[in-house]
Amino acid sequence: MKTNLIGSLILAAVCLAAGPVLAQMAVNGAGATFPQPVYEKWAYKYKEATGVQVNYQGIGSGGGIAQIKAKTVDFGGTDEPLTKPEDLKDIYQFPTVMGGVVPVFNLKGVQGGEIILDGPTLAKIFMGDLAKWNDPAIKKLNPQVNLPEKDITVVHRSDGSGTTFIFSSYLAEVSPEFKAKVGAGKALKWPGKNSVGAKGNPGVAGQVQNIDGAIGYVEYAYASQNKIPCANLINKAGKVVKPDLSSFAAAAASAAWQKAPVGFALTLINQPGDNSWPIVGATYIMMQRNQPDAAKGKAVLQFFDWAFKNGGSLAEELGYVVLPANVVKMVEAGWAKEIKSGGKPIWP
Repeated sequence: MKTNLIGSLILAAVCLAAGPVLAQMAVNGAGATFPQPVYEKWAYKYKEATGVQVNYQGIGSGGGIAQIKAKTVDFGGTDEPLTKPEDLKDIYQFPTVMGGVVPVFNLKGVQGGEIILDGPTLAKIFMGDLAKWNDPAIKKLNPQVNLPEKDITVVHRSDGSGTTFIFSSYLAEVSPEFKAKVGAGKALKWPGKNSVGAKGNPGVAGQVQNIDGAIGYVEYAYASQNKIPCANLINKAGKVVKPDLSSFAAAAASAAWQKAPVGFALTLINQPGDNSWPIVGATYIMMQRNQPDAAKGKAVLQFFDWAFKNGGSLAEELGYVVLPANVVKMVEAGWAKEIKSGGKPIWP
């Protein structure tokens, strides 16, 4: 009994001498729902390994940008990277993973992989120009499928969304009409009478599941985890490809990170290659260059450093593509150079 008491007193003294116990540290982030599944998985495993709590709230890329600028979170998430010098003056931005945006649908009697679409046809659907599933334009691409005379309900994001930015950037590239009428961005005015808005990737996934005849767009993990049917797409090479880790990786292989401008901003849509999925994007973390709390800032970097080194298989299980090792080195070199507290580097 006496031995145990002495041991407890010694342990308490060591903890006090070392300062705050690491396990008591918690950092908070918010933003894009595109990477939310992998960030939550990483956070769960990281807490098991270190005791540090990492909280991430999926509120959309627009919300993530607003909160990091307002300094109400320790890190923000976005799928539409910041590109303006004035935005990046006070914010350091770096990529974490890459992933695919997929068209998901709910059509009784039709399974995932049975529907094939090309870019121009997908654009017409999301402009509201094709009102029925058995429209001749869709039937032409799917002669083997018994398409019903069912109204198409388009489900889109109602919040400021990086997933919308990636998806609409693709549609704008493959359809001049979509580019002129709708454009590309985080928040769009979707034309068409039969459309429904939903908040976040989870909201779009839920609406598609609830509406017979619906079609929407989500990050692949939401389709995979919820077992929502996905359409196959005809890519830039004219090949039919299905959405999976291999087709996302094929598109990501063309990413020229070394040539990326400030903030690592890259577009990965409509990449060349027979096996490339045409709607792929990277997702980004934003941090204040001048950290108000050095300990918290370093804790955020330690989390993502751990994720880069230990979270690759977890990301791939969810259908994300990990960054190449040389890009991780570029990112972490930026941490050491660009992120400071009181004028002093906080990394490593």
